[in-house]
Amino acid sequence: MNKILVFFAFLIACLTTVTTQAQSPVTVIAKALLVNDSSYTIKANIEIKEGWHVYGTNPDGLNAPELNSKIETAKFQNKAIFSTKPTEEKDILFTKAFVFNKPFELTQNIIIGGFQPDSLQLLLVLNVAKADSFLSLEIPLSVALANGKKVAGFQILLPAGATEAPSDACGAATATTDSSSSPWELLLLGFLGGLIALITPCVFPMIPVTVSFFTKRSKTRKQGIKNGLLYGVCIFLIYVLASLPFHIVGNVQPEIFNSISTNPWLNIIFFIIFIFFSISFFGFFEISLPSGIANKADSKSGLGSLAGIFFMAITLAIVSFSCTGPILGTLLVGSLQGGAWALTYGMAGFGLALALPFSLFAIFPQWLQSLPKSGGWLDTVKKVLAFLELALAFKFLSNADLVQHWGLLKREVFLGIWAIISIALALYLIGKLLLPHDVKGEKISSGRKMGAVLAFAFGIILIVGMAPKNTYLLKFLSGFPPPTHYSLFTNTSEQAGLHANVVNDYEKALQLSKQENKPILIDFTGWACVNCRKMEENVWTDPAVMGFIQNNFILVSLYVDDKALLPVDKRFTYTTKTGDKKEITSVGDLWATFQAENFNQSSQPLYVVMSPDQKLLSNPVGYTPDATEYLNWLQCSASKNK
Repeated sequence: MNKILVFFAFLIACLTTVTTQAQSPVTVIAKALLVNDSSYTIKANIEIKEGWHVYGTNPDGLNAPELNSKIETAKFQNKAIFSTKPTEEKDILFTKAFVFNKPFELTQNIIIGGFQPDSLQLLLVLNVAKADSFLSLEIPLSVALANGKKVAGFQILLPAGATEAPSDACGAATATTDSSSSPWELLLLGFLGGLIALITPCVFPMIPVTVSFFTKRSKTRKQGIKNGLLYGVCIFLIYVLASLPFHIVGNVQPEIFNSISTNPWLNIIFFIIFIFFSISFFGFFEISLPSGIANKADSKSGLGSLAGIFFMAITLAIVSFSCTGPILGTLLVGSLQGGAWALTYGMAGFGLALALPFSLFAIFPQWLQSLPKSGGWLDTVKKVLAFLELALAFKFLSNADLVQHWGLLKREVFLGIWAIISIALALYLIGKLLLPHDVKGEKISSGRKMGAVLAFAFGIILIVGMAPKNTYLLKFLSGFPPPTHYSLFTNTSEQAGLHANVVNDYEKALQLSKQENKPILIDFTGWACVNCRKMEENVWTDPAVMGFIQNNFILVSLYVDDKALLPVDKRFTYTTKTGDKKEITSVGDLWATFQAENFNQSSQPLYVVMSPDQKLLSNPVGYTPDATEYLNWLQCSASKNK
């Protein structure tokens, strides 16, 4: 019974947690006593308001007061020691409880590794109650450290007027960092994804079945056409509306989409999901959503009118998810860096491709006769998609590996895996690699033979392109493999490309800029940024561009998705221009905030040219695939440095 009471007490506490001493029934004064260079004794004197008591350790689940540190290098060496023992009393929760109802002192020893800050941020956690109230308290404490040094956080905001470009500045007034992905291009990519989904075994057989349903059930041809069109519109709307939550999330902070798309654990989840899907597509098992979900949606589809048609569209989306899920997952992750609207455009293209056949065949039902019959070719398509899903899975793992610097999938390892997958696909297409439901000795069509040749050729190109001197062969893949400098080869001098003067250190770049009287070219980039790799491997390798940057700029690359933790003395809490509090704990946090706060941009790449005295020399530009256009912007920007 007591355990049940404790459970409900904690449930209530979640809604009534007190985090400030002003509202707290206890008052705390804490100090730190130096033991040696890195060891301190924390003493917290706790005053209790009349009528209240503080719980000690209770056998039914409540813990005694305890200090926690917000810094992972600070470790408490023992449980808290109290100046007095708790007394046994009856209270709101327990027939008998061990409580403190008079002032007492809490003592804990702590060791701080590495940098010693001038003050230590602690959290006192305790549970309190009186006759009719129970509270779980989290009281923040700040204690001064005798040997500590002041935390030196990076100055995020540039000096006033630094980011005001001159009236005759080069480049567009507003940088379009996602210019490579215009709405029309995103629609097209989504549309292509939808076309791929159409020829999967989950969707293709549904076309004649669904169209026949409309044509046979409708009293007139006009009504059949109307219902078919409405069905297509509903399919389109379902996929567009699926992107709506991301517009809501997007209001949280500018770099939220970059944070989502480059989150290592999310990428690992996608890696596992895609491996799972690929194994299913190979035919080893079937994936299906719980029948109850599909049945519930299907039951609503018989309502008639618009509601029934809408639920029919939902049913299609649900039952086809096992085939469309991987394609939608790729679309989701691939478009997130462009923001919510990029995802909406992609989903709109996908929904349009999926909706068109159902509407067109409803208008022209005689076309159904020309559709190829479902058969073995669908199984081949499904297994080819399995190989593609397997390759994409390693792209997600590569993203996690890059931002975390694990070193698991260096460029050559990644390319080797893709080469093996490509050659395995070739062997499958010519019947040398048999998968479930394949028949040995089955006649191989000319289309499969042609696909095998292309897959084998692609695998050979990948193998040859692993060599540093042959990286030019893989320029068409820029952004998919890891960058050329993320390599097994220690000698990267042979690799084509341009290396930054400074990486993840704006202050050092500024110092070099003043010493050499050269403007700073800030490269806001990301380890998992596809367009960044395209710029580095296709534009920066242009001899004219490379030479001009090397001779006229201090190039600094700032990685906004780098998950490496900052040293303790470099971490701080930043108040944004909108008044929000943001914890700056990683390298990526620092540069993403630096970009958003100063240049009002959150997409990468973004290129900014600053003078040695930190004045914006031109309008920032984003992805610029034309080397001549990019060079013209560089030359114009450099000419403004006086």
